[in-house]
Amino acid sequence: MKTMTCNQLGGACELEFTAETFDEIAEMSKKHGMEMFQKGDQAHLEAMSKMRNLMQDPKAMQNWFEQKRAAFEAL
Repeated sequence: MKTMTCNQLGGACELEFTAETFDEIAEMSKKHGMEMFQKGDQAHLEAMSKMRNLMQDPKAMQNWFEQKRAAFEAL
């Protein structure tokens, strides 16, 4: 089991997610992000805005995703 925070995964807080695989932890982070979006949490909305900008460039988004996966694997 490995643990990463919302912030380590591109979010805005220190909530911890623990999972066996990166895909599992990414899904937990996504669910948390959707909850924060629904609550209108400003810090998370700003983090999501940065992610939307990153998604405009598929190569940049892929690089970001692979960096997060590598960070998870290194734990």
